Amino acid sequence: MVRVWDLFVRIFHWSVVAAFFIAYFTEDELLTLHVWAGYTIGGFLALRVIWGFVGPRHARFSDFIYAPATVLGYARDLLASRAKRYLGHSPAGGAMIVALLIGLVASVWSGLELYAAEEGKGPLAGVPPAISTTALAAPRQPDARFQLASQDEREDREEGEDEGDEFWEEAHEILANLTLILVILHIGGVLLTSVAHRENLARAMVTGLKRAEE
Repeated sequence: MVRVWDLFVRIFHWSVVAAFFIAYFTEDELLTLHVWAGYTIGGFLALRVIWGFVGPRHARFSDFIYAPATVLGYARDLLASRAKRYLGHSPAGGAMIVALLIGLVASVWSGLELYAAEEGKGPLAGVPPAISTTALAAPRQPDARFQLASQDEREDREEGEDEGDEFWEEAHEILANLTLILVILHIGGVLLTSVAHRENLARAMVTGLKRAEE
């Protein structure tokens, strides 16, 4: 047995798993818990990206990012029960890790945008959204005698803000659900690979140990 997964990778994996499901099943009723679970995921993601460049061999992106043709070839061989065993992440496993990281980043980002839009809180509060969602009517020429916005202009602005809130709410929900689908596919891939190579990959992510032979 050799150590493949370092302590940080293991802590990252299981902490993000726990935080994602806490965030997924706590929304309006437990907003504070939901928000802090999202912050936890965001913090770990930032650290994981850094670790992907400076961490040990099997934690680095260079160790598990393969060309699309290699990923597809491995997936085909895995389904045919003749896939090569990798000590670190397999090509398909590496592709799934990248997809999960992207899905989690997008979910956290949309959540921060929504939190800023609805509650006026969080690190993006007061920051213009990266994607403009305000559908305001064409600006009107102000009357020189009045400095305040007209009632129609105020209503247009409020309507635009409501549409922006709805956009980020839908985007956050869609991205979270897509990430959940990726999680389910990841679990299925782990189970399939564990059977194909006769090793418990989930346990390896707890102990960090795998068989030495390829």
